[in-house]
Amino acid sequence: MSTAEVQQAPIAEEVPETMNEKSVPVESAPAPEQPAAAPAPVVETAAIEPTPVSESQTAPTETEKTPMPEPQAAPVASVAEAQIEPTVVPEPTPKPTSEPASTRDYKTAEDEPTLTKTVPYAAPDATSHPPPPPELTPDQTAKYEELLRLCKAITEIPISKDKNAEKKPLTDSDRMFMTKECLLRYLRATKWNNVEEAKKRIEATLTWRREWGLEEHTPEHIEPENETGKQVVLGFDNEARPCLYLNPAKQNTEKSIRQIQHLTFMMERVLDIAPPGTETLALLIDFKSASSGQNATIGQGKMVMDILQNHYPERLGRALVVNIPWWANLFLKAIWPFIDPVTRPKLKFNEDMSQHVPKSQLLKEFNGEVDFTYDHAAYWQNFIKLAADKRKRYEERWKANGSQIGESEFYLKGGEKSKPLAATAPEGEASVEAVTEGLQKTTV
Repeated sequence: MSTAEVQQAPIAEEVPETMNEKSVPVESAPAPEQPAAAPAPVVETAAIEPTPVSESQTAPTETEKTPMPEPQAAPVASVAEAQIEPTVVPEPTPKPTSEPASTRDYKTAEDEPTLTKTVPYAAPDATSHPPPPPELTPDQTAKYEELLRLCKAITEIPISKDKNAEKKPLTDSDRMFMTKECLLRYLRATKWNNVEEAKKRIEATLTWRREWGLEEHTPEHIEPENETGKQVVLGFDNEARPCLYLNPAKQNTEKSIRQIQHLTFMMERVLDIAPPGTETLALLIDFKSASSGQNATIGQGKMVMDILQNHYPERLGRALVVNIPWWANLFLKAIWPFIDPVTRPKLKFNEDMSQHVPKSQLLKEFNGEVDFTYDHAAYWQNFIKLAADKRKRYEERWKANGSQIGESEFYLKGGEKSKPLAATAPEGEASVEAVTEGLQKTTV
């Protein structure tokens, strides 16, 4: 995206004064030298109009406006600033469900004897734990039960968002999508104000999943997009969130719709790999060595925002952005007004990543201990098989327990069946709409 494009883009009045030339890390506050990373996908979607988002969903009120923090050079954490160890979940966290290496047809990072890694981790570090979920209030419990009743009454869904689109019966995939935690995420996304609206949004997502062809995007179709490792899932943060690295400098394909399909494909695999009790992910974005030509346009960013905001609500746990060049700084400034106020505190600029991710599962270039080299032949097949193995176990549990709408994701991922009904979103997690291709959008 050129500077001219950014200047033509409308920027809301609340864009803070802090986003000026002096806040550009590349020219005035360079981050510590790091090995070259590389491009995240840049997508040509100018012909695709994003679904309008209502003002009530995205526009911040006067009291909600949050100034965009000025990116600063990555600090060295002091003892006083060290992150406090998260509280252990009251229920015992189950051991990884993967079979021993001798009985599997894929390898994980745990199987490699040293900190030199070529494949993804199957489970979080022993020090990482999801925060315990808060209990629902009586009013929230009643709203959840009402939404569950409404969802169980759904029998068919349109195959597209067109007004007169054909409707087809619910599939097992549709029913399995509507877990207890899924329903709670949509209730939180509507701020617990309207059960009927939450139901409509779930139906809209089921329609989108059909129209987008989400389950038809095979590893073979997506693989060319990831040959350079521009998106990598590796390790888990302090709260057991899977870490998805975006590397804009490793862009390797021309603009196309497949680049956005790549994003949603990786999102689905990240959610497959997440351990019991974890609903969100961590995005780690490194702009080092990326060029302005690899950045998305405002229009492209809005399309991704629309997908993530409407169809992946409450999925972003944290986004860590480092080595921000001047042109990415301008891009962030332009989209800042569109980022939900609840999401903004989750975006961290040029912070020491080891404050958020255990060093034992963090790359060396970000102050970690892992020496990772992206070898596509080794990484891709093992990543795909790991995600498929976890997904297979998830589906088997769902079918074995009666194929119920409203089943517990905690149980389906290997946790204990008797998990109390809870809000399951400590710290009010926002949707994963924040940042792809170098940071797109996130919102509740």
